[in-house]
Amino acid sequence: MLYNKDMRILKNIFYTIMIIIMLVCAAGLIVALSPGLSDTLSKLLYGEEGPEAYMEKHAAVDKVDENAVMEAPANSQGIAAGVLASEEGAGYVAPVRSEVNLPDKVNGKSGYESVNGANEMLGDEQADILGESLKTGETGDDLTFDRSMYPYYHLLNAKMQHIYRQIYANAQALNESFAPVEKVTADQLKHVFEAVYNDHPELFWLDTGYSCKHRADGECVEITLQYNRTAQNLAQSKDEFEKAAKSILNNASAKSTDEDKELYVHNALIEKADYATSSSMNQSAYSALVNGDTVCAGYARAFQYLMQQLNIPCYYCTGYSGEDHAWNIVRIGDKFYNVDVTWDDTNPATVDYFNKSDAELVGTHVRTGMSVYLPVCGDGSETEGEGESYLDGGNVVAGITLNPNPTQPLDWVPDDEKDKRPGTFVSGNDIYDLNAAGLTEDMVQTTLKKYYANCLKQMVDRGSGQKAFSNVVPKYVLVEVEKSYGTGDYEKGYVNEALKKLEMDHFAIQILVRDLGGNYYRLYHNINTWNDEKEETEESKETEESKETDETKESNESKDTNKN
Repeated sequence: MLYNKDMRILKNIFYTIMIIIMLVCAAGLIVALSPGLSDTLSKLLYGEEGPEAYMEKHAAVDKVDENAVMEAPANSQGIAAGVLASEEGAGYVAPVRSEVNLPDKVNGKSGYESVNGANEMLGDEQADILGESLKTGETGDDLTFDRSMYPYYHLLNAKMQHIYRQIYANAQALNESFAPVEKVTADQLKHVFEAVYNDHPELFWLDTGYSCKHRADGECVEITLQYNRTAQNLAQSKDEFEKAAKSILNNASAKSTDEDKELYVHNALIEKADYATSSSMNQSAYSALVNGDTVCAGYARAFQYLMQQLNIPCYYCTGYSGEDHAWNIVRIGDKFYNVDVTWDDTNPATVDYFNKSDAELVGTHVRTGMSVYLPVCGDGSETEGEGESYLDGGNVVAGITLNPNPTQPLDWVPDDEKDKRPGTFVSGNDIYDLNAAGLTEDMVQTTLKKYYANCLKQMVDRGSGQKAFSNVVPKYVLVEVEKSYGTGDYEKGYVNEALKKLEMDHFAIQILVRDLGGNYYRLYHNINTWNDEKEETEESKETEESKETDETKESNESKDTNKN
């Protein structure tokens, strides 16, 4: 009985499966013979967009639209691709950040806050609706910015300059939200906003924060600016700001030279403002000039504004000095200098950080971001053995720096048939002409080994502390030098031995390169070496304590002997 019952159950299951298969086949035949019914079923399953559009819309997230505005990888300074007009800088080489060593009296006197964009990603439908309704506001198409006064603007390519002008014009008009006039990604927008902010201290009502609504591919559809409380009554705030500035400018403008004007502004600003981390709007020039308390950003912005009003080029420079920090670069005559008003506002006030070269600040200030593209600062006093000035002769070529990621050296095959002039030879496609460079053979380090030996000798001869020296190499050696600084081999090549001979523990180095012509280059080395004073003090203390212990022990032993 159980067997027959089981067989009936199996038969029922089999018949059910066969019926389902027959129904599916019949349905497929009906659909195939009736296109209208097929379309109806497609709409029920996929909606009006159809199966192909449905699958594209709901495909895996890693599928890439070939026309999408994807975020490109950033360069070595973290600057997004498609922002800068050129990747070549003015020759600044950043010191090693880990080797920054701050004097106690200025340690902690920073407070710079970088621009901060709040990004929000929208779905395509939301982005389309917003794009249709949002206007561009002020476009700034009629604006121009002088290269000598507004360097960050001229670092940008043409499209990013258009966005820059738009942001500036809308900030002037106090417009909050607007659509970008050019296609720009969220990452690119951050650098453009930073350029506007860094160039224009007069926009004291503009906050460091902004927001960007963008599509999934990064394309920005809405820019929103943020303003501080001074924007609530901007006319009154401007009047207060200009009045405070004039109290300094009236006396400064009476000075006879730009350097005298600069020094007066430096000292007057120190007198007017106090360093205070709790100060409000402390990233603005307003905080220093009107409120009278600020942080490094406020000092630097106020100094920049005052110098601009005196028609003296002055730039807002940001970087690292133990923490995020801001200072200035100023041009006096044809030379550029670093000025850190914040660090000079001590008790008593100083000029320790007034008009300093990059070499003099190599152990304390490290530029970062877009500021590395600002002009190199050198006071012209660093000399080679014969006392030759950095600025004597030759052609200073912007953009020639020691590449942190150099290519492999080329194969230099001499070909003496290409040029028979005295003092010349040919290597590869390059003609090497000592006469054109104003050199003699004994002045040139013709191999990497000779370059290392010359650096070691000059570094040791000059001693510890902040020193400078230079030497000359042909182009083919420069390529090898680039590689050695990119890989760190230069430390084994000469620095470690020099530190050992100088009895120094730490170093920071900056190298500038000048094209002398004839495929020869002069390399200027700005080096700072030092020891950790605290460690030395502790070691000395331990030695002294050990000595005292030994003396006490000997004294006690002597007393015991006398007693006996």
